[in-house]
Amino acid sequence: MTLRNALWCLGVVAVIAPLIIWGPIPETRVPGRTVISYWEKWTGFEGEAMQATVDAFNASQDRVFVKLLTVSQVDRKVLLATAGNEPPDVVGLWSYNVDAYADKGALLPLDEYCADADIDASDYVPVYWEMCQHRGRTWSLPTTPATVALHWNKQLFREAGLDPERPPETLSELAEYAGKLTIIEDGEVVRLGYIPAEPGWWNWAWGYFFGAELWDEESQITCDDPGNIAAFEWVASYAERYGVQQLQTFRSGFGNFSSPANPFLSGKVAMVLQGVWMHNFIDTHAPDLEWGAAPFPYPDGHPELKYTTIADMDVLCIPASSQHPDEAFEFIRYVNSVEGMEILCMGQRKHSPLREVTEQFTRDHPNPYIELFADLGSSPNAYIRPRMGLWTEYQSELTNAFDRVWLGEVTPEAALSEVKARMQPKLDREIERWARRGDRYAQGLGPERLGTGMPPAGWELGDPAPATGVRTGIDILAVPSP
Repeated sequence: MTLRNALWCLGVVAVIAPLIIWGPIPETRVPGRTVISYWEKWTGFEGEAMQATVDAFNASQDRVFVKLLTVSQVDRKVLLATAGNEPPDVVGLWSYNVDAYADKGALLPLDEYCADADIDASDYVPVYWEMCQHRGRTWSLPTTPATVALHWNKQLFREAGLDPERPPETLSELAEYAGKLTIIEDGEVVRLGYIPAEPGWWNWAWGYFFGAELWDEESQITCDDPGNIAAFEWVASYAERYGVQQLQTFRSGFGNFSSPANPFLSGKVAMVLQGVWMHNFIDTHAPDLEWGAAPFPYPDGHPELKYTTIADMDVLCIPASSQHPDEAFEFIRYVNSVEGMEILCMGQRKHSPLREVTEQFTRDHPNPYIELFADLGSSPNAYIRPRMGLWTEYQSELTNAFDRVWLGEVTPEAALSEVKARMQPKLDREIERWARRGDRYAQGLGPERLGTGMPPAGWELGDPAPATGVRTGIDILAVPSP
């Protein structure tokens, strides 16, 4: 096949593939309005919450009509559709998509739109605005945010002789509580108080809770620094205490996350790190569960690491070849108003990423711990995944390293050194590519780090989000064994 024919074939695939994957999009005509297409990933009550937001926008004005379409694997399909110049006008993505998609030229930057609409960082809790930034530009705006916290089963605390209203505050207390809550009969684990491998969604991120970072946000991978090594040593201590084989056998009996057989909902695990969304699953599958939520414990002797959390969110973007970008941003602007955001976040039972929140939203929210999750987003120790185009690959490497350490195949130091050895050359090449393109980020002019500074003296949950800071070094002391 000639190069010319090959390119022709690729062009045909790019154009017809959307029709093959999800079929023709039904045409909608609304007299006097511009109809824009919006692809979103949500189903169930989450999809219903966004549909309610769309309906409110459509009713609020008579110029634009949004047609919402639920699309599976939306992140992959929007790339294909954009390549074929047939994308939706608006797409709902995950925040981690933004960096790579911006680098691929698949998204329209929103800086001028935001400036015209008087939207800027002052409107948002800093960590959520940060997730919309990449290489000095704004590529998305928030929809629903999330933070994570320790969840505990109050009934099991009571049965173990623990105060059900007092969760562990430090890692040594976490280990102590876990020991009292764990039940082992005839060498087999019947119930676990806590293990870092459950649910296993943030195995790459434990270093954050030890004051570490995964890169310097400029040019260096830092997964092998002392804080990350200390975190993996802490992880390994749980596997060593209970035995890898015994834990694997026990975990093989866990049911699906979204079911009554979920190990936390069924009482097989007494404490777990989970997000603001966990309330929805408790309410659906274990409504009688007596539970609590609190900041995850911090390393002993390091109160400056209190209120550490992982923050994430969903976002709205405009594909680069959108046919109606002005109208698309008008909808995005509505979603990011107090009214639109509270319709959406109340419907999905999450907190708002906006600084301005109505009293009614907090008062009527069904999640009894919604203020905790909102306040954690304002913590100086609220972390997000590294903003780099290589993040998906880096995350996979870190997760593999976690698994090897958990299984006792390699030491934490060796596992993380290997990750750095593989990822640093790839990051170097990425920086070189952007330097050749004159990218301002590669020249050290990227956005400042947010949400990673040391807490101001006396900062407590409920205080306003602090100004941007720069993390200083932290000496990690001895790690408490479980």
